[in-house]
Amino acid sequence: MSLITNPTIQVEPTKNSRLSDVDFDNLKFGQIMSDHMLVATYENGDWQEVKIVPYGDLTISPSLSALHYGQSIFEGVKAYKFNDGTVSIFRPEKNWERFNKSASRLQMPEVPEEIFLGGLNKLLDLDKNWVPSKEGSSLYIRPFMFATEAALGVHPSISYKFIIITGPVGAYYSKPISLKVETKYTRAAEGGVGFSKNAGNYALSLYPTQLANDEGFDQLMWTDAKEHKYIEEAGTANLIFRIGDTIITPHGETILHGVTRRTIMELAEKWGFKAEQRRVSVQELIDGIKNGTVSEAFAAGTAATVTPISKIGYEGEIYELPPVEGREFSNKVLAYLNDLRYGKIADEFGWNFIVK
Repeated sequence: MSLITNPTIQVEPTKNSRLSDVDFDNLKFGQIMSDHMLVATYENGDWQEVKIVPYGDLTISPSLSALHYGQSIFEGVKAYKFNDGTVSIFRPEKNWERFNKSASRLQMPEVPEEIFLGGLNKLLDLDKNWVPSKEGSSLYIRPFMFATEAALGVHPSISYKFIIITGPVGAYYSKPISLKVETKYTRAAEGGVGFSKNAGNYALSLYPTQLANDEGFDQLMWTDAKEHKYIEEAGTANLIFRIGDTIITPHGETILHGVTRRTIMELAEKWGFKAEQRRVSVQELIDGIKNGTVSEAFAAGTAATVTPISKIGYEGEIYELPPVEGREFSNKVLAYLNDLRYGKIADEFGWNFIVK
């Protein structure tokens, strides 16, 4: 399937490409940016200007609304390169839908399809040589929008910038991760903005995550704000468990509805597994690890892809998960997604959007 194109987007090609400076065998996640970025401006109730320009700094006002009142949202998408040089983006229409859901909740304008998807297509066509060809690597895509009104006062901004930047990346996690169950701090509460991908959700997670890091854990397993009884998600990804023969993921409006998570649950059903999106208590998980019914636990997300969880810390105890090599479902889904996104197998679901 191909993305729509948008011929009205102005393009200013860079005069000084940095591509030759990149060591594609040693890519640090989020540290290298491609040559160009898409910038769109919202003013007077409409999108006024869409252009692709050389990647560079922005000039902002000290009274910029986003800096003071937090209207800032983003998405994470990835593009891959096939052996024949074709560039494919994985399910970006789902990111566009979720982006606009976040925008609506934060009183920001929705971004039209021709700007988000059409602009993405044109940007990646221009920077297609930045997409790594090495398996395990990809082009990370960061669409984001922030309020730009230069005025103080608690109200929705009257102007916004929508920007897409990209950069080649390797794996976000290079090994299985350990999680600590969080029983004090809160990531999101009912009626809040947990389901949206906004900057504030990540800002408030930093301190508790550092505390977990200091104890030797890689990430947190967030729990509900009311009782700290039910599992929500990890700091950088959704969580999925295999309990018995059922593939289960926590569900609710305090949880980010990830594209990778959705994809994996759809595959589970396709492959004949029972798949459930429901509340999962910490006690159910711990009891399942103890009695052996929890055979798999992993993080799932655009950055994390499919990352096995090796151990879980809860109330001072460490609970070890079964060896990674014996995990039937998560190993199968990781291999399938890798083959699909690199164009090695037929795209039976139409999930690969081919850049034209």
